[in-house]
Amino acid sequence: MKNRIIGFDLARAWAILGMYIVNFNIVFGNYSDPSPLGRFLSLFSGNSSSTFVVLAGMGVSLLTFRPEASPAERRDLRRVVLRRSWFLFGLGLLLYLWWPADILHFYGGYMHIAALLLLVPQRWLLWAAAAAVIGFHLLLAVVPYDHGWDFETLQYMDFWTLSGFLRNTFYNGWNPIFPWAAFFFFGMWLGRLNWQDASLQKRFLWCGGLAYALVQSVIWAVGQSGLSDDTKFYFTADYLPPFLPFMLSTGSFSVVVVAVCTMLGTRFAALPVLEKLVATGRMTLSHYILHLTLGMLALAALSGKGYAPALAIVGGLPPVAILAFSVGWFAASVAFSWLWGRWFKNGPFETLMRKLAG
Repeated sequence: MKNRIIGFDLARAWAILGMYIVNFNIVFGNYSDPSPLGRFLSLFSGNSSSTFVVLAGMGVSLLTFRPEASPAERRDLRRVVLRRSWFLFGLGLLLYLWWPADILHFYGGYMHIAALLLLVPQRWLLWAAAAAVIGFHLLLAVVPYDHGWDFETLQYMDFWTLSGFLRNTFYNGWNPIFPWAAFFFFGMWLGRLNWQDASLQKRFLWCGGLAYALVQSVIWAVGQSGLSDDTKFYFTADYLPPFLPFMLSTGSFSVVVVAVCTMLGTRFAALPVLEKLVATGRMTLSHYILHLTLGMLALAALSGKGYAPALAIVGGLPPVAILAFSVGWFAASVAFSWLWGRWFKNGPFETLMRKLAG
């Protein structure tokens, strides 16, 4: 197995742990908990999802960017990406009935657009990423961001209408194409680089870390300043809405994660614990679905609280309980990945996707 793939799968494993923390906390915990541990849990918000999307873009580049491919081979690669985008889109809409904060159907949207960009010059991918962020800010001037939302219960009231579905998908859903596709296009750009180069790994670690520190410093300074409330909201908004400071912060953080994990994969590939984490990272689609279904039901049973697909906040559990369950569920995920991998090459939902979509 190539070191670059090991590093990417380690990053996916980290991201799925972060997603466990965020999603279990948003339903059963208190996202605004002011305690030190509560603030620690909130740090995973946005960073995990953005890392997933960046890694998804990198994966598409690794799968499809072959300049030497014949026209027929290019058409075949594009068809694979399109079929997988349709699979994820349909699977995500089914999951939406249970989990209204689903990201899979948005993935399908990103990938469908990406099919048009598989062999474009590399710099075009950065322009596409910038266009996605700019497009979101232009839409802000036309459509009120809260249109369709009930933020008290985190329900999107008209999702299943044509106008509501399009608005949610392209503009103000949990991970809309504008601006979240920017992470995917940025990941495609990163995926064309030679991540086996140790100097490149170090360079992106430093660049990503410095960018993250700079953006976070600006966000903190604006929050402490005497600027208007609207200005403070623009710089400090977290996830909803995904303004430019949020995009820059989470995007640079994802670069740090990829760089660190790639360095670890290069140096410690033979360690048994890394091999098990790599197996977990290769099954993130399955783990994403399982934690939102079986995981939510398990935590509801253990806590004595119910789970409602409406995503009304249950709350009530302290941060230590959320963290303990998330880490425990992740440990179970690692064990399951290791056992499953002894018999099967891909995870259950990964296998289904490959059978149906190639």
